Amino acid sequence: MSAAHQIAPPSSPAARARAVAPLIAMAADRIEAACEIPPDLLDALHEARLFRTLLPRSLDGDEAPPAEFVRMMEIIAAADASTAWCIGQTSGCSMASAYMDPAAARAIWSDPRAAMAWGAGPQGRAIAVPGGYRVSGHWDFASGSRGATWIGGHSRVIGPDGAMLRWPDGPLAGDPVERSMIMPKSAVTMIRNWNPMGLRGTGSDSYEVNDLFVPEAFTVIRDNPADRREQGPLYRFVTNHLYASGFGAVALGIARGALEAFADLARTKTPQSSARMVRDSHHVQTAMALATAKLTAARTLLNTTLEEVWTRAETAEINLDDRMRIRLAASFATHQAREVMDFAYHEAGATAIFPTQPFERRFRDLHSVTQQIQARTAHFETVGAHLLGLGAPSRFL
Repeated sequence: MSAAHQIAPPSSPAARARAVAPLIAMAADRIEAACEIPPDLLDALHEARLFRTLLPRSLDGDEAPPAEFVRMMEIIAAADASTAWCIGQTSGCSMASAYMDPAAARAIWSDPRAAMAWGAGPQGRAIAVPGGYRVSGHWDFASGSRGATWIGGHSRVIGPDGAMLRWPDGPLAGDPVERSMIMPKSAVTMIRNWNPMGLRGTGSDSYEVNDLFVPEAFTVIRDNPADRREQGPLYRFVTNHLYASGFGAVALGIARGALEAFADLARTKTPQSSARMVRDSHHVQTAMALATAKLTAARTLLNTTLEEVWTRAETAEINLDDRMRIRLAASFATHQAREVMDFAYHEAGATAIFPTQPFERRFRDLHSVTQQIQARTAHFETVGAHLLGLGAPSRFL
């Protein structure tokens, strides 16, 4: 019997994640070695519908509240960070469905195994032609692309006269117009070049296209209110809210797994040249309590913030104050998780440096999470400036 048929998905995303988590944990070594989610586990993840959490109900998705999404993400990340990262990335990509031509969105996500990945930044050129665009470009960091069926390419739009199109008015006045080109994976040249320190299993490869025609219906301006076709409160959140919160939850899950592993180790390990077990150290006892408090506080802030903003989103658009609150909670979660990870790794001593132990990969994975743009410390400056009545909104809000 395949892994996929061992899972009978309960109703909520978090419950489904909890059911499949043992399979994810058992596959972690294979994920790391192959730099991708293996086919049998991918079957199980699709069976559990974990890639459809942020997809509209009109497309047979969960359209789940963000707080439920981050609870799911933390559970998965405690089992394997790379799997959680892939699900978080492709889930964020699926938010584009709320802004697309409905027939095109159905053509993509009517497949129950549909998943979309895309790389960072507007690295493509999309030349407007009758019926669509001729697209060329090279993109990096396409997390989850090895298991994806569709690939997106963020591109700057070039008009028929050869000039770059720019927004004429509004908050983006003067900025280049960017559209995301949605392309079948079979039409894209994938470049297997992913060989990082951590999050190895995400298979975040590069890809490129050259003069590929993409129909207008299979393009989208992400998070543009004028194009929003789904009216549920989820789609009053923007993609960055879900990326930031989801990746913050990945950090929390990694740190929780490490802290639990350290507690198990501390109950049995007696360090060399010592007569007492690790758990008997007063320093370790105090630090363990503080680490638990940090993790709990960060998780509570993230979940409470998302729940409160969701309540307002049920009746109104999300305002700048709420966008700042989400950014602060997500960034805080990531950085507190790193501190907890560093405590567990350091206090585990030499045990922590071996790949056979439950610390080394988590350490690499979490420190890779903190290098990603959603985790940069400049976000605290942005929020602080806002709280003090200074500065302009960041593009990552």
